[in-house]
Amino acid sequence: MSTPRIWTALIAGLLLAAAACNNHSATQVAEDAQAGIIFDKVTDLTYPFDEQTIYWPTAEGFEFHKGPEGVTDKGYFYNANTFQAAEHGGTHLDAPYHFYEGGHKVGEIPPEQLTGPALVVDVSEQVSSDRDYLISLQDLQDWESSNGSIEEGDIVLLRTGFGRYWPDAEQYLGTAEKGQQAVASLSFPGLSEEAARWLAEERRIAGVGIDTASIDFGRSQDFTAHVALASRNVLIFENVANLDQLQPRGSYVVALPMKIQEGSGAPLRIIALTP
Repeated sequence: MSTPRIWTALIAGLLLAAAACNNHSATQVAEDAQAGIIFDKVTDLTYPFDEQTIYWPTAEGFEFHKGPEGVTDKGYFYNANTFQAAEHGGTHLDAPYHFYEGGHKVGEIPPEQLTGPALVVDVSEQVSSDRDYLISLQDLQDWESSNGSIEEGDIVLLRTGFGRYWPDAEQYLGTAEKGQQAVASLSFPGLSEEAARWLAEERRIAGVGIDTASIDFGRSQDFTAHVALASRNVLIFENVANLDQLQPRGSYVVALPMKIQEGSGAPLRIIALTP
């Protein structure tokens, strides 16, 4: 069966709301809607939550507990389960409050900030020779030179190529160990403080996602990228899947977390819509 075609007319309102504070993006979405652009492809950027889900070494992992299942004495089938997990693990949202006392908690995030035009910055070549690579301001400016400016309200997705390691924790994180002692062995790429600050202050993006366990690189001691983004209420999406399936431009992201009112983070279902 082919993928159902998603007409822009059905989602233009959502996308226009996402671009409400970005005149360029709002104009583009309106033009797309008027042109009758169809989103033929929906790409799931979310890993499943199960016994293989990767969490930070110090976090409690995902636990799924089977509940009653089967045909009842009334003749209908019934199943209900329970789960528990840390806020931060698997494909998830870091709310600004995670690293900034004055930032939005999950339940305070404006819904329009959870959708927007998606830009994919591919640094997998740089990472191939340095798994602790810091994505630089120069990397972002080089991307702009080839693909056009990053605009206010955009969602920037950073592809390091580490998605190929999921769900092998040792390859993905640099260690399969658990506990505080394992943190010193973490090894994966991330975003530099300078680049994070530039995205937040100069480009005023809505959010940034990455296909690793943290927006800061694994060996970070002070989490400067988190702080630079969170202190400006920029959303962070971590452990984002399937970025190799997206082009540098042309997709729209819908990133909806579980609405944990006081949460510093939450499990995230994120998708990309592509014409």
